[in-house]
Amino acid sequence: MPSLRSWFYYQISRFTLARLRARNLSLPELRADREKIAGRMFRLPQGVAVRPCTIGGCPAEWLVPQGARAGTAILHLHGGAYQTGSLATHRALAARLALESGSPVLLFEYRLAPEHPFPAALDDALRVHRALLAGGEVNRIAFAGDSAGGGLALALALALREAGEPLPAGLALLSPWTDLALTGATHRSKARHDPYFPTPGILDVAAQRYAGADRRNPLVSPLYADLSGLPPMLIHVGTYETLLDDSVMLAERASAAGTAVEIRQWPYMWHVWQVFSGRMPEADQSLAELGAFLRQRLQA
Repeated sequence: MPSLRSWFYYQISRFTLARLRARNLSLPELRADREKIAGRMFRLPQGVAVRPCTIGGCPAEWLVPQGARAGTAILHLHGGAYQTGSLATHRALAARLALESGSPVLLFEYRLAPEHPFPAALDDALRVHRALLAGGEVNRIAFAGDSAGGGLALALALALREAGEPLPAGLALLSPWTDLALTGATHRSKARHDPYFPTPGILDVAAQRYAGADRRNPLVSPLYADLSGLPPMLIHVGTYETLLDDSVMLAERASAAGTAVEIRQWPYMWHVWQVFSGRMPEADQSLAELGAFLRQRLQA
């Protein structure tokens, strides 16, 4: 059974997001409001230093835990359905991941749709990754990503594989959006539980803004890619989210392609519940497991 704290924050999420949708905000207003909400609800944990920078032409921040392991880094790709999300919305989550993994986390802002549709976000991610390696201070990198950022982390790994460039040591994926064609049955069967996506239309609009008609392009929807030759991946997903099938189908296809993959389905958890780390045990435990995976991969 879920903890009482998780039930409380689940209800908070449902109320906050329903009220946000009811306001019918423009996209710029929605982006700004998400940053305000994140500032009120998600605090930076102690023991992590924030170091602003620009890398690959993108605004970025290093989240550096005390005693960080030298020569390692985690590149975190933020979520937001490719149309929202920023340093402000994901700073606290990235900082928690830094604490749990013991490695610095690089969080950066990629260009957003619809102003900058595919492949802008992937192009930015490629530039950041190349700049990170070119700097010479990091020789072991892993990727993490939540929601759309999880799909983008996979797309980045696929693009690097095709280009013959160094691959990450591992992929930690939090509720990844891997199928912009929205074929999963859980888009409907889980809609009544999901605070973020109670109707398929929300993600449909986001997919159209980002990819147009090209939704099965493997670099848009990694579910349709050749998943062989990728690094080990750990997927955490909740059973109360419409993107559940995106994770389940990804794990099945990655395993069939010979890629090492583990999927952890969390009963009663919703989309990217890990943002409530420090407040509910399920979020803390999930990030501890993801952090341990990243720590192990960066030491391998």
